[in-house]
Amino acid sequence: MIWTVAIALLGLMALSIPVGIVLFLLGIGVAQFYSAFPLLRGMGQMIWSSSASSTLIAIPLFVLLGEILVRGGVAERTYAALDKWLSWLPGGLVHANIATSTMFSATSGSSVATAATVATVAMPQAERLNYDPRLFSGAIAAGGTLGIMIPPSINLIVYGFLTETSIPQLFLAGLMPGLLLALAFIVVTALICIARPALGGPSRSFAWSERVRSLGQLLPIMVLFGVVIGSIYAGWATPTESAAIGVAMAAVIAAAGDGLTRGAIVQALEGTIRISAMIMLVIVGAYFLNFAMTSAGLGRQLSALIGGSGLTPFGTLMLVIALYIVLGFFIETLALMVATIPIVVPIMAGLGYDKVWFGILLIVLVEMALITPPVGLNLFVVQGARKPGSINDVIMGVIPYVMVMALMVAALIALPGLALWLPSAF
Repeated sequence: MIWTVAIALLGLMALSIPVGIVLFLLGIGVAQFYSAFPLLRGMGQMIWSSSASSTLIAIPLFVLLGEILVRGGVAERTYAALDKWLSWLPGGLVHANIATSTMFSATSGSSVATAATVATVAMPQAERLNYDPRLFSGAIAAGGTLGIMIPPSINLIVYGFLTETSIPQLFLAGLMPGLLLALAFIVVTALICIARPALGGPSRSFAWSERVRSLGQLLPIMVLFGVVIGSIYAGWATPTESAAIGVAMAAVIAAAGDGLTRGAIVQALEGTIRISAMIMLVIVGAYFLNFAMTSAGLGRQLSALIGGSGLTPFGTLMLVIALYIVLGFFIETLALMVATIPIVVPIMAGLGYDKVWFGILLIVLVEMALITPPVGLNLFVVQGARKPGSINDVIMGVIPYVMVMALMVAALIALPGLALWLPSAF
């Protein structure tokens, strides 16, 4: 049954069927062919129970927060300000791509939304200043992946919901690895441009007076992040309540910049509905699939397969990492998470691995999946924004950043405190 389900999953996704529908179809197939019980009668209850959690309300709220900032023109102002501070580095404007992605990751919670936002703003600058299209677009695609690591992260909310793990602890655990990844991206970019200066575009510098004035564009985003995350750890608000506070603050920030027009509000709401509906369809579909597979005994088969392999806990961890890397080539990241987490995480927890630590490790692997072909979503998002040229340019451009993520996986394994120090401190 394990291989049948895996092959069916890849086959249905190859037909470009929406991921949520694929999960429902697989659940129905498992229920019909591998279970002696009438599992389809429980579909309604599973859909209701998986979607009625108050925790999930945070997802559309964080999506709306990011949409308001994007539609309200905050992205352009933030990018221009970071350009003034970072363009003196080897690589110039490429660093502004990464820094803007980092700041919007701390508000939007979505990798694809972050990549789309920065790509839309940055690509005209790349063409105007004659930057190397591979490095420039690769940095945007890689920087966008930080949206699911740096809190608030929609994927961490989904992981916490599926594994019954503290979401505030996951947010804390993702903060340091996320910032370290952003810093590593900047360092790698600088090293590449020192070795090959032609890739970094023209040298540009701004007066200190301009830089200081630009802080006015960065301060609102920093305050927003501080309030949203700070209210959670101060115990003043739950993640859902802090998301609602963030939406109100984002609206004020956009309105202060004359960006909160009627058209912007409509676009933000439409974008929120689209993204949230997609996420919820995947979640409820995965819940039903997991219910059907558990009832049919797939969990026991997988546990027996791993347990009978004779591997040590570390060997099992390496096997799981390899599994996620391979699956990440072919399966959309959110679907990959919700389809595998209920099966894999209990096994890893049973071997003594911390669920918070494993969640951060899993997010890094999912980040890699976002920028590796053939299904890396951020590759297509950035290519859609740049339009001319081949997607192969974007793929070549992300290779150094994929290597950085692989090093982060190794660092998390060697130094678990990178993820666990902040949660234990709080």
